[in-house]
Amino acid sequence: MNRLMRRLRTEEGFGLVELLVSLVVLNVGILAIVAGFNGGSLALLRASETSTAAALGDKQVELYRAITYAAISLNTTAVDGTYTADAAYPGTRVTGACTAPVAVACVPTQTINASSTPPSPDGRSYRIDTFITTHTPTAAGWSDGRPLKRVTVVVRRSSPLKTLFRVSSNFDQSTG
Repeated sequence: MNRLMRRLRTEEGFGLVELLVSLVVLNVGILAIVAGFNGGSLALLRASETSTAAALGDKQVELYRAITYAAISLNTTAVDGTYTADAAYPGTRVTGACTAPVAVACVPTQTINASSTPPSPDGRSYRIDTFITTHTPTAAGWSDGRPLKRVTVVVRRSSPLKTLFRVSSNFDQSTG
């Protein structure tokens, strides 16, 4: 028993410096894990937002696919600087008395959020800008000179404005 007591007295314990070094190493590891989770959650948020924007944009284009060629137009409502600054704005705009059976198809700019009807799927606020222009393709094989209507839908985050999704579709008079 004496030998054991003597041996325990001669053994030196875990020092303060070693303890501090081990705590620093442990903290660095924990902070790296927390940063990884934070980066992953931001990536999921962006992916969710982009996915919702794509669904809203596709839904808006589908409204035009469901109506006749003659009904594809927008109301002549006043638009803001964000709308007129978009690359899809220039050109011959198709406006007038919109006769679409769905009123949402006639509005150049609309905001979708949790309280709108229908609400946004994820509860966030999105701005949907719709542009309708006419153009006549000059590509080989398109010789009859029929004009096409191009519907471009741009979905943006409402605040701050950031373009999340853009889709265009051409409509030919002979198909509608």
